[in-house]
Amino acid sequence: MTERQVLRIRHLEIALRTGQRILNGVELGIQPGRILGVIGESGAGKSMIGSAIADTLPRGLGISGGSIEFDGLTLTDMTARTRRSLLGRDIGFIPQEPMSALNPSLTIGHQICHHLARIGLRTAKVRRDRAVELFAEVGLDRPQALLDNYPHQLSGGMLQRVLIAMAFASNPRLVIADEPTTALDVTIQKKVVELIARTREAHDTSVLFITHDLQLAAEICDDVSVLYAGRIVETGAARRIINAPRHPYSRCLNLATPNLKGRMARLMILPGTMPGPVERTGMKGCEFATRCPIAEGLCRTARPPLAEIAPGHWSACHWPERTGTVAVPKAADAVEGFALGSAPVLRAKGLGKAYRQHDWLGRVREVQALRNLDFEIREGEFVGIVGESGSGKSSLTKMIVGLEDVTSGVLEVAGLDRATAPRAAFFDKVQLVFQDPQSALNPRRRIASLVTQALEGRAHALSKADQKALVTELLGKVMLPPDVAGRFPDQLSGGQKQRVNIARALCSNPRLLIADEIVSGLDVSVQAQILELLRALRREAGFSLLLVSHDLAVVRHVCDRTLVMCKGEIVEQGPVEEVFSNPLHPYTRELVAAAQGAGIDGGP
Repeated sequence: MTERQVLRIRHLEIALRTGQRILNGVELGIQPGRILGVIGESGAGKSMIGSAIADTLPRGLGISGGSIEFDGLTLTDMTARTRRSLLGRDIGFIPQEPMSALNPSLTIGHQICHHLARIGLRTAKVRRDRAVELFAEVGLDRPQALLDNYPHQLSGGMLQRVLIAMAFASNPRLVIADEPTTALDVTIQKKVVELIARTREAHDTSVLFITHDLQLAAEICDDVSVLYAGRIVETGAARRIINAPRHPYSRCLNLATPNLKGRMARLMILPGTMPGPVERTGMKGCEFATRCPIAEGLCRTARPPLAEIAPGHWSACHWPERTGTVAVPKAADAVEGFALGSAPVLRAKGLGKAYRQHDWLGRVREVQALRNLDFEIREGEFVGIVGESGSGKSSLTKMIVGLEDVTSGVLEVAGLDRATAPRAAFFDKVQLVFQDPQSALNPRRRIASLVTQALEGRAHALSKADQKALVTELLGKVMLPPDVAGRFPDQLSGGQKQRVNIARALCSNPRLLIADEIVSGLDVSVQAQILELLRALRREAGFSLLLVSHDLAVVRHVCDRTLVMCKGEIVEQGPVEEVFSNPLHPYTRELVAAAQGAGIDGGP
């Protein structure tokens, strides 16, 4: 007898008003107390599933076919009012962006108490007592005091835990978690994952966990469905699909993910992009065929059905048994390390940074953000900085690029003292690649103008011919075709925008490149493109790199050495392999343990 399912999605279709389908025939089911992960790249339609359940589809989209059943009730047949009564009480929702999900003008207590009133708690005292109890359950310190705080006074991890507390407040039967840990520090991510798992066990709650992070899915999910171009291409037990996939797309995502435990290898770079709704209209073959390493003629003419290939394991591939033959990239070429006698590009000695804060009485106090930092970055060396939010990573990078002043110690960039040399002297010495490629590029300027932006205002302007040649050269370095030069940023994908950011930073031939969380939140396939690009540029350009990242696997894949920062101090530094395989400081051991989790098995 088939076990009861809390959520059952049958042949779900979501389409634009013009008829193009975003989701096409999606089938999902979750049993009580189970966690189902939905994995795929941006544009696959993951969030549309959650939005369809919560009745929050964007304007212009609608359910054009199929049904959504929740605990025996058909949501798609309900009136909007009846459906809303289930949300927040029987169906909880954890959004991706905690800051945008909470009203910045209202206190945390006001917002959670309003939610508790909506689900039936009648008196103010009962609501406040329940809110304190929920905050304690999710591990928030000083829960009573938090009620009077505003969202901007809490960290991202604390806000996410507030939203988790609200989602589980009524002991719902189903919780939809839409990328709930994106861009969180690894230790905070681990706490959030443990919290979701612990809470679902306590209340036998089912969870639909939407993510692009394969390692996270392996750690938290019981089952996984892989989504590509609006279709489920593989579904089954999480560990089996993550470590022994039977669809080429699942296999490629695995090979595109850097690991912390296995052997080092080049990452898989998927060619092209996922076809959009317009491109998919009228497509007869497999949507993945144009990018698939093992596609044959049949793949382009006949769409494979989702078929059971083993008990509980389904794949939409004509030849699932060939998935294991998808080529594992060869071991990465050894990149020659920096010469021991070479001069440092950056040198910090006793470096410190203090901020002055004023309280409401006008009193001034000094907050020490960085203390006695001692480290060097040599020519051609790639160094990673890891640590939680608040560890001082951002303060350090701001001082290096000149956005903050040095308050104690020595900071030298290419032999120049940051505290005494004029700012203009560092223009060709250090450049910064920003975290968010979208906000870092002026949407009104063409790519050609953006990549040579660093040359504007110089005394000797380039001729049009020389500028065009320089643009072509820079785009070539970041593996973009010359015709990209005439486009605007909104005509590029996220990975292409980040490559434009890197090209712009390389325009002035810097000695030191600072990359601040440049792959945070990107799909694993796009992340692989950027990481392999950095490795390729190293062989050609000869610059040094300071990579700031909360992802230890990313640092391991790219860097020679790593600095581990905690509360404004460097608590450990050394070769990446040595630090991550045999950490000496308790804080480093905590980071490594949190990053490893269940993870993806190393090796092919």
